This record gives sequence, C-alpha cells and structure tokens, in this order.
Amino acid sequence: MRCAPSLTALAAALAWASAGQAEVVRVDIESRTPIPGTFGEAGAYELVTGRYLGELDPRDARNAIITDLALAPRNARGRVEYSATFALAKPLDMTRASGVLFYDTPNRGNGVARGDPDGHLHLISGWQGDIPPAAGVQSATVPVARHPDGSPVTGPVLVRIVDPPRGATSVPLTGGLGAGVPRPEPLSLDTRKARLVRKHRDDTRGAVVAARDWAFGDCRRAPFPGAPDPHRLCLKGGFDPTFAYELTYTAKDPPVLGVGFAAVRDLVAFLRDAPGAADTPNPVRGQVRWTIATGVSQSGNFLRSFIHLGFNQAEDGRRVFDAAVPQIAARQVPLNLRFGVPGGAANLYEPGSDGVLWWGMHDAAARGRGRTSLLARCDASATCPRIVEIFGSAEFWGLRMSPDLVGFDAKADIPLPRNVRRYYLPSVTHGGGSGGFALAPPPPPNGCSPPADPNPSSDTVRALIQATVAWVRYDTPPPASRYPTLANGDLVPPEAVAAGFPRIPGAPSPTGKLNPLLIYDFGPRFRADDLSGVIDKAPPPIRREAPSLVPRIDADGNETSGVRSAQLQAPLGTYLGWNVQAQGHGAGQACGFQGGFIPFATTKAERLATGDPRPSLEERYGTHDRFVAHVRAAADSLVREGFLLPRDAARIVGQAEASSVLVRASR
Repeated sequence: MRCAPSLTALAAALAWASAGQAEVVRVDIESRTPIPGTFGEAGAYELVTGRYLGELDPRDARNAIITDLALAPRNARGRVEYSATFALAKPLDMTRASGVLFYDTPNRGNGVARGDPDGHLHLISGWQGDIPPAAGVQSATVPVARHPDGSPVTGPVLVRIVDPPRGATSVPLTGGLGAGVPRPEPLSLDTRKARLVRKHRDDTRGAVVAARDWAFGDCRRAPFPGAPDPHRLCLKGGFDPTFAYELTYTAKDPPVLGVGFAAVRDLVAFLRDAPGAADTPNPVRGQVRWTIATGVSQSGNFLRSFIHLGFNQAEDGRRVFDAAVPQIAARQVPLNLRFGVPGGAANLYEPGSDGVLWWGMHDAAARGRGRTSLLARCDASATCPRIVEIFGSAEFWGLRMSPDLVGFDAKADIPLPRNVRRYYLPSVTHGGGSGGFALAPPPPPNGCSPPADPNPSSDTVRALIQATVAWVRYDTPPPASRYPTLANGDLVPPEAVAAGFPRIPGAPSPTGKLNPLLIYDFGPRFRADDLSGVIDKAPPPIRREAPSLVPRIDADGNETSGVRSAQLQAPLGTYLGWNVQAQGHGAGQACGFQGGFIPFATTKAERLATGDPRPSLEERYGTHDRFVAHVRAAADSLVREGFLLPRDAARIVGQAEASSVLVRASR
C-alpha cells in the first residue's frame, strides 16, 4: 500500500508550485532515446530532449538586473515569458546515478549531453536568444523590448566585416563567431541614415563609402542595389578582403538577451529541487544532490557573468551550482546588453574585457572604480560556488587574460579566495592541441602560419574535472593552484618575451602578436563592471591601451610556469600561444586565438646547418629510449600531483613508445 505524503513533503510541493509561477511553469518532453553503448557501472543511458517554458517576475530583485526586462511584454499574471530547449543524459536505471548533475554550458548553441561511466547526469540547454532555432542547436526564445506605448526600442549597432570573399557583392549582417546569427533589423533601409566605412589595417579613420554605393540588400541574384534585405549588405563593385568594413546603423527591437541567465538558473534549480507535476515533469526528481557547471571559451565567459550578476542564487534563495569550472575563459559574456553580441570574441570594439574580471576582491583604481570581485554578489547571499578555473597561453595572447590576474594597472597579483582554484596550462593553443609525439607538425590552423600547436590540455582538464567532483561530493581539496604570478617573476611585458625569444631562422617573432587591452567609452548607460546596460557609442572611442603581461619563457621559447604537460616537459619544439595570420586584412598580425609550433631539428648537424639556436632532439635525449624515459617521468610526476589520471598517463607513455622520435638514432 502506498503511503500518503507527509505534511512536510506536501507543503514543500505546494511551496514549489507557488514559486513556479515565476520560474519553470511547463516542461514538454519531446523525445526519449537510448544513447548508443554502455557506460561502465552506470550501464545504459537515455537522452531526454524537449523544451521548457519559464516566467520571470520583473519586480524580483534577482531578475531586475536583466537589461530591458522592464520593457518586455507581460502575461496576465504580470510575468515575462521565455522558453528554451534542453537535452538531458541520464542512466536508464537511476539507482546507478551518482547524484551529480553537470550543466555543460553550450557554446553558440552547440553541445552534447553524453553518457558517463561514473553515473553523472549531463544537461545542456538554450541560453543564447539571438540564435535561430535549428535541429541539433540549443536555443532560447526571449521577449523583444518595446516602449510602454508600443513604439520600438532603438539604438546604434556596429557590424564589422573582416576578410569577406574577394569580389563578393553581398554579405550577411551577422554578429560574433559562427554563421547564421543575424544582427537586429535596421529602423530604416535608407543608407543615408547609416554609415559604412572602409579601412586599411593601419588606418584608424578609414574612408566613408558613399550612401549611393551600398545598400541594405541582396545582390546574389540581382545587380546592385539588389533586392531590399534588412539582413544583408550589398556593395557596388564588390568587397576587397584587404580592407575591413564597419557598418553603423540604428537598429530596432532588441531581444532581452539577459533572460538567458535566468533560464539556466531556473532550469537547474527545477531539476535539482522540484517535485514535478503533470505539466512540469521532472525526469530526475529527487536524484540530484550536487550540481557542477562547466563552460569552455564563450560558455566559460557565460559562467563568469552568471555568477557575477547574482544568478547562482535561485528565486527561492538557494544555491544553484555547487561548483563551476570555467575553461579558457578570460572575459565576461556580452549577453546582458541591449543589442548585445554574446558570440563576440575579443575583437576590435567588442565588449567583454571592460568590467570585473577577477575572483578576489580588488580595487580597480586604474578604472576609477571601487573594490569588487566576480564573487561580490554571491558572497553577499552566501551562494558562491567553488571555482576551478583552467586556462592557457592563448588566453593571455589572444583573449586579454592579464587583468584577471593583475588588474588593469598590472602592478600586483590579485589574491585568490579560498573557494577558488586556478590552473594555468602553459604553451597551449585555445582549447589545447591534438597531443601525441608526431614528428610531422600538424597543418597550420585555418588562415594561419606556422603549423598548429599540438601541446594538449584535455588530459589535465579531465583530471581536474574529477578533482572538482571529489571537492563537491567529499570535500576533498583539489591540487593547490598553479599559475604565473608577478611575485614569482612569472609574468613579464610582452616586449620581454619578444626580446628573449630564440632567433629561429624563418620563424616569426612574438612582437605585435598580443591582442591589446583597449579601454573603450561605450557611453553613459553602459555599466562596465557588470557588462550590462546600453551601448550609446558605436564604434566606441578608444580611451587608451592598458598594460598587459604574459608568461615568461625559457631559452626554447616555451613557457615555464603552471601545469606543464608531459609533452611540454619532453618537448619536440617550441609551443606557441600565438600564431600569425597568413593573408587578408590582418596579414602578419596575430591569428585569432590560435597557437603555433616550431619543431626542433632532429640532429645537431641539421640544427647547425640552419642556424637554429635550440638544441636538437639528438642533443636533448640521445636515444628513443631516453626520450620515452623523459615522458614516463613527466607523466608519473603529473599523476602524483593530481594533474593526470593513470589511464591517460599510460596512453601518453604508449604514444611516446610508438613514436618515431630518434628511432633511427637508437638503431
């Protein structure tokens, strides 16, 4: 006989139902499909997909920080509605679940909810409201801001067109990385009410393109001015990829993108704590004990802003995530902005590095602001998660990581709070390289030269993710933080790295490869600390360039601080956190966030013949067996320190044994 629910449980369910009127109010499960394969002791997994509807109370202080929420339409209950997709991977037999829910934040709508041999649940969902819905893409539907009288909300929008196809007459007006994310429609298609400027690489002013020579139009099938189109730009005579084009226009109808923060908050809180109901089924009811958020690059920036803006406190006051693991994330995400571009990536004029970037309390005197931190709001509500931050060399060179460690004046280290661990992965590209010990260098990244940096980061990340789980579940501290500091002499001006870089014949220099930290003036309604509000100046005036530091290097050009991979401890060349753009508008400058690789000579004779100052593989290791011994010693040390799992160490040593490094010399 089934027992009646206790009064306590019934009261909790009623309390959730009442609160749910301002949170998740409907869950539509669209499919349940098996995930191929089995996953260790967790067994078979299924993928649950669907869409959920949420409501927000704009009067709630936890929601009021959302830009333009007060201008969003409201339903009969006075709430602001939104919806989003989700996908949840869970064991078929939930008695095998670990109780840990990972929220693996999608990057530009891309993500996979996967099975897990440890029985963890994995959740992804839509949060970026400017992504058009599409199969396999996580998206959110957010309201459009309108004035109370129904008139459109307007504002300036900047679209930069860099490296267009040569001769193309028409290009889409999109924002950020990735294809198909349209910018808002112009208020008018009259080009006299907009401005198009064409710039050479070193030209800060540029030349204005006459209004009669371009159009908001599609010229792919019709000659200039083409068919009127608010989402495309048509240029008479076609585009020249050696120029950059900057279009400024007045846009209308901004989506309230900051709702994406609340959408994630409410979904995770629902799955963690809600009893569920007929129209709001909770497929993991009562099974979630610990929650961990992960985010890589753009989605790591999302987590930093999510925490900073106070969204780790649910509407019932409880903590949402017990831990957060932002990876290769140096900035905040420009999501809570009118006409924001959350897919931006630290390019010219893009906001993201303008506000609070540090976990510890710091007085940004160089910006004329008081003491604050990314954790200030969650500290005040006692809802801070434990933080495990992981990043590498490309984040210093391409994504302006320096102020996260030393502020905008670069004069002193900012101490880390007790709940934060920071791990630096030296000499790696953005996201890490392919790993292994192949003598033939990987091909150059798209549009770059030299070859791609193969130094991996995934092995270290796996070990640190496992350490994060132990920290949350068992209160077992992860390894001590390991990252470059001023106090240890690990951080130096980029000019010092350029001066100490080995003079390798035919190899590029680090000079000019740092993405500068520019201080912009976005206007009086831009709340820089929170990366929120309204941008009134587009393009923004540049006030000045702030100082930036980068990690110190050794005589080989490899970085010396942080968690050095087995590959970096037994190097086959110089692993760079920067690369060089091979052609186009930025030819000769830094190539995005890509790292490069300059291999060592195999023998001393080869090295001397080319004038390479770096010792050859033969001079370093002597024989293949001694090279493998170096790799084994490095892998064993990393396992002992907690930065490498034993199974990954065995694989890495096996790769070294199977490699052709000095095989002929050994014979």
